[in-house]
Amino acid sequence: MYAIKRQQARWFAETFRAADITKHLSTEDRVLPPLETLKFGEKFSKHMLKANWTRKDGWQRPEIVPYGNLSLSPAASSLHYALQCFEGMKAYKTADGEVRLFRPDMNAARMNRSTARLDLPTFDGKEFVECLKELIRVDSDWVPQKHGYSLYIRPTVISTDVCLGVAPAASAMLFMIMSPVGPYWKEGFKPVKLFADNVNVRAWKGGTGAYKLGANYGPTIHPAVDAASHGYQQILWLGPGDSITEVGAMNLFVVFKGDDGTPELVTAPLESGLVLPGVTRDSILALAKETGLKTSVREYTMPELVERLAKGQVLEAFGAGTAAIVCPVDGINYAGKDHSIPCPENSVANSMMEKLQAIQYGEVQHPWSVAV
Repeated sequence: MYAIKRQQARWFAETFRAADITKHLSTEDRVLPPLETLKFGEKFSKHMLKANWTRKDGWQRPEIVPYGNLSLSPAASSLHYALQCFEGMKAYKTADGEVRLFRPDMNAARMNRSTARLDLPTFDGKEFVECLKELIRVDSDWVPQKHGYSLYIRPTVISTDVCLGVAPAASAMLFMIMSPVGPYWKEGFKPVKLFADNVNVRAWKGGTGAYKLGANYGPTIHPAVDAASHGYQQILWLGPGDSITEVGAMNLFVVFKGDDGTPELVTAPLESGLVLPGVTRDSILALAKETGLKTSVREYTMPELVERLAKGQVLEAFGAGTAAIVCPVDGINYAGKDHSIPCPENSVANSMMEKLQAIQYGEVQHPWSVAV
């Protein structure tokens, strides 16, 4: 049975081809809005890409069409049972006007893992990237040419199956939309305060926390609103034993000072399934190792963090993700008490932000930066 399913999945993937793209271009005269007016995810480029799939026939031709609303049955199972997943990635424009992507192969691979988890169709990752490149070429004027600005890309796969039964989708759609964005935090590269939540749970062992599913995000909104009402910008999600997992929709890093004074960059492991395997997370770990910084991927807890804060052994903490890239943390509320986190001027967070942006904007040559 599993062999048949694997063979079927390979066949589905093989039917998804960038060479089959058709284009129906917009006649609108919409242009990139003034950069100072951009808010995250509120403005969209002129075109989108769509590809329909059926379990019987596989993927149909991808289409690049004018950005617009989708036609979807109210009985579509994505609307009832959260049969949908997505990715978040960005295109950057270099000083000489070249458009580049940052590690798009990792986003394609992660999205395939997400679709497989929902028994939605997979696709060939290289063909996915080529489809994305073609869409960006069509709307290349929508990629801002300014440091700190980019074109945010949201590939999404949803079930379009018209059925109220809880069952695998017989039909689905992949679409890609794009939104010009500026810095995620309007305040700029400034630290945020976290509320460590050990009541509400984002993910659990055996669940879907390691996949980028819409179902993982909706339930986090109410706790985040409640935390914001008390002055905290993000939730620090905790696992068993108050282990540290993620911050908001980002991975968290803490720089501890060892007994011998050596800095150690620590982040939670992926094996538990409680943490999303972030592209920025993976990149920071690799860059840190290149610079000789000691890195540890291990379980660590709020009690450990509080204890080491008291000993002066916490040097800094920061979140990392596609939207914000790097976001320093200057405080965490845990068990009813606020704990201050150091934010040094010459921080690992600053260093990582500079290194990542240098690659993303083509200021240094790097294999992670992929020309469109």
